[in-house]
Amino acid sequence: MNRCRTVFTSAAGAAMLIALSATTTPVSGQAGMGTIVGHVKYKGPTPVNPIMRMGADPKCSKLYAGKRPTSQTFVVTADGGMANVFVNVEGPFPNAPPSTTPVVIDQKDCMYVPRVVGARTGQMLQVKNGDITGHNVHSLSMARNDFNTSQPTPGMVFEYKLKGGEMLHIKCDFHAWMNSYVGIVDNPYFAVTGTDGSFTIANVPAGKQTIRVWHEVMGVQTQMVDVQAGKTTTVDFTFMPVQKPAPGASIHELVIPHNVEMASIIASR
Repeated sequence: MNRCRTVFTSAAGAAMLIALSATTTPVSGQAGMGTIVGHVKYKGPTPVNPIMRMGADPKCSKLYAGKRPTSQTFVVTADGGMANVFVNVEGPFPNAPPSTTPVVIDQKDCMYVPRVVGARTGQMLQVKNGDITGHNVHSLSMARNDFNTSQPTPGMVFEYKLKGGEMLHIKCDFHAWMNSYVGIVDNPYFAVTGTDGSFTIANVPAGKQTIRVWHEVMGVQTQMVDVQAGKTTTVDFTFMPVQKPAPGASIHELVIPHNVEMASIIASR
């Protein structure tokens, strides 16, 4: 069994995570290449997604008449499989040109579809307005992927050539509930988990590789695996909610006078 390494950085501030060890099984494939498969799961009660209040736009509100649409922040199956988690292999790889096929995000039924998508640095991003109402496409970038444009007419298409790598957040200034995320990376080894939380990354160079998973609320987790030529490496990740403090637990501020060189702390119940 391979050894694994876990690193956690949360977009929300804190969360407990578990990484499970990887295993390998033989498969046919390109020489010097292997395949990485796995699942991302959520352990614990699924957080409740907020209701999307669309009253500000009658056209959007009409689409969901009699319904209570909720955000797709947490899409979790009964057995814990998490959708919309971006997965990628980190590290330097030989240069390979990005795909000439654009990455497409549609604005459909007053939602961004898909919510999470992967792309290469230098690849073209297309954002389409497939709705009967106007939208605004606004990026929140830290890597020079800056744009802010309106699409008032149905059928409009906005194109942008992606620059620096990042998890790019796209929102609609007209509709606050609309959000999408583009994982922009420098290599072709990435995927987004499906509705059952599964992912597959094929033709990964053999050797020690670091796998990174990202969720918009739960943050980031990484694990190192040993990719073997002609084999499949299985690696699973689990997110857990923040543990609440034990009942009665509290934090007290300790103030030590400037003229005291040594102090003892005595715990009491």
